[in-house]
Amino acid sequence: MFVQSRKMTITEGNSHLVLERFSKPGILEKQEGFIDMKVLQKKVRRGEEEVLILVTWESEAHWKQWEKSDVHIAGHKANLNKPKPAHILNVEVAKYEVKAVKTAVQEN
Repeated sequence: MFVQSRKMTITEGNSHLVLERFSKPGILEKQEGFIDMKVLQKKVRRGEEEVLILVTWESEAHWKQWEKSDVHIAGHKANLNKPKPAHILNVEVAKYEVKAVKTAVQEN
């Protein structure tokens, strides 16, 4: 498995804008090799907020297929000359290979 993470630093009081965008149904769920997407909000009391998005794919090849797809490229081209939303302060992207997975064991 392969995971892409996107950690976004958001201005105070505005993480709901990112949460709404990434929580809606979209085209990603229909892509071959897509497993799931988790949208996490860091617990903070005050100040900048953080949203972490984890997208899991069956393989890195499936992720690359998505990155090179016409629909993905078209989405980026549509936003090419648009300014970054003011509520997004920073975005960090990383990629990981899954080396181990543990699941709950039910004991009777």
